Amino acid sequence: MIKVRTKDLIDQFHLELISGAAGIKRTITTSDLSRPGIEMAGYFTYYPAERIQLLGKTEMSFYEQLSDEEKKDRMDKLCTDITPGIILSRGFEVPKELIEASERESVPVMRSTVKTTRLSSRLTNYLEGKLAPTTAIHGVLVDIYGVGVLITGKSGVGKSETALELIKRGHRLVADDCVEIRQEDQDTLVGNAPPLIEHLLEIRGLGIINVMTLFGAGAVRSYKRITLVVNLELWDPTKQYDRLGLDDEKIKIIDTDITKITVPVRPGRNLSVIIEVAAMNFRLKRMGINAAEQFTSKQASVIEDGENEDI
Repeated sequence: MIKVRTKDLIDQFHLELISGAAGIKRTITTSDLSRPGIEMAGYFTYYPAERIQLLGKTEMSFYEQLSDEEKKDRMDKLCTDITPGIILSRGFEVPKELIEASERESVPVMRSTVKTTRLSSRLTNYLEGKLAPTTAIHGVLVDIYGVGVLITGKSGVGKSETALELIKRGHRLVADDCVEIRQEDQDTLVGNAPPLIEHLLEIRGLGIINVMTLFGAGAVRSYKRITLVVNLELWDPTKQYDRLGLDDEKIKIIDTDITKITVPVRPGRNLSVIIEVAAMNFRLKRMGINAAEQFTSKQASVIEDGENEDI
């Protein structure tokens, strides 16, 4: 998981740092934000101090109705040694009680001119993307007709060579050899290449090539949602492979189940075309058109008609 610090929020959203500069390197551990309205009323029993605190029009208007003693008490309790930062929206004036408490506890106090709801949404989206669970998988990620296809298999089975042929056919490379994957939502996996090998493809006997330089900017993309996994394996004559396409195999990556297809590799098989058709067939299935099920249904109907004629 990538570490996010308060300073990153300041840089990303151009926040004005008001006080508590000593704490701008505090780590943010959750994408959840807190709007401490009930805390302003004095109830701190379940105060989520580890979250970014966002003060908007509602919180500040209530704060102005408090006595001087209550104002100091609330701000002292808002600023703790684990609070990563407090942000005021709409360009509100920062209370002197908050400045004093933040300097004492080294809690960064920041200000934005953006409206509270919009700022909350932007902060949450940014933090969820940065703090999402991540993993890395050995494989190749290619965008084929809008379908993010992760090609896996043992080293030397031909993943990169297949990807090169797919690129020549007009599809786009996302990552080769190592695919960094983050789970942005419950069922959403997004893959990208590590910065060191972005746009690069390794072909045994040829070496490393720069796909963007050779084929143009249209042959690459920075990231892509993964919806299909194609596993390449050497042909095993003792193994039974799916010939109808009825088997719905899944593979779990982080906490998400992804459809997996196993394609046997042997001389004479055009893997790039097979994977290209697999991606198109996957799109058809998502649209409700399943050729395998239609064939099975027709077959069952023919058999049933034949049995009725015999009777």
